[in-house]
Amino acid sequence: MSEYLPITPAEIRAQALEAAQAGAAILHLHARDPSDGRPTPKPEVFREFVPDIARETDAVINISTGGSTRMSLDERLAYARFARPEMCSLNMGSMNFSLHPIAEKMTSWRFDWEKEYVEGMEDMIFRNTFRDIKNILTEFRDHGTRFEFECYDVGHLYNLAHFVDAGLIKPPFFIQSVFGILGGIGADPENLSVMRAAADRLFGRENYHFSILGAGRHQMPLVTMGTILGGNVRVGLEDSVYLSKGVKAKSNAEQVRKIRRILEELSFEIASPAEARQMLGLKGRDAVSF
Repeated sequence: MSEYLPITPAEIRAQALEAAQAGAAILHLHARDPSDGRPTPKPEVFREFVPDIARETDAVINISTGGSTRMSLDERLAYARFARPEMCSLNMGSMNFSLHPIAEKMTSWRFDWEKEYVEGMEDMIFRNTFRDIKNILTEFRDHGTRFEFECYDVGHLYNLAHFVDAGLIKPPFFIQSVFGILGGIGADPENLSVMRAAADRLFGRENYHFSILGAGRHQMPLVTMGTILGGNVRVGLEDSVYLSKGVKAKSNAEQVRKIRRILEELSFEIASPAEARQMLGLKGRDAVSF
């Protein structure tokens, strides 16, 4: 849907560094096959851009353990197991994660694989069972890696609470509340209060950091509202390809600069990478294996 999406390692590196320079404290990274843009879990592709990013910025590097509904769990974890990063994303449950309605709106496709991939999501499940999550938490605890807990619905907060009660997750933890993905909670503004209140009730506000991700056209309004409710923000081309109505974002950094401008106008301060590490209790860049 956007010619500005970074695909090659060089493009991902350049956009990540620009986003960090614009003020992003955490860089949430996926990899793509440079030949056709297909999502890939291959460590050799990650190695073509992650070490370079780490050398050129002190932003926290966050490696996805999501990747794709088409990947096995071992594939999704392959690079994170090698890199032992400060932070990984972790989807807190299995779900009918789908973008298939987008296919009905598309009139042309950039690559041959895309149409079948997007349409096929209607019959695909993103799998993260309780055992999957337990195994990931147990394995990465030994590496000192902490998580961006992606919660796509209220039930995911209760799944998170289950693992907190089991002693596998210690505060302060980082909840990324995701709104507007088909299969998860909708992007209605009222749902921000629902998720925030549930998290407060389950964990106590002093034990977690709340963040907001709004998909598509909901990105900027929802994350702005979430900040007013005491949350942090995540923006980027993974979640929305637009900067404003009908205007495509030419980079992830454009979205970072826009939300930074909005929040600073509202008298909020933008955390540095060092401040983010302190807030989230991260192990530090010197303890990773990029």
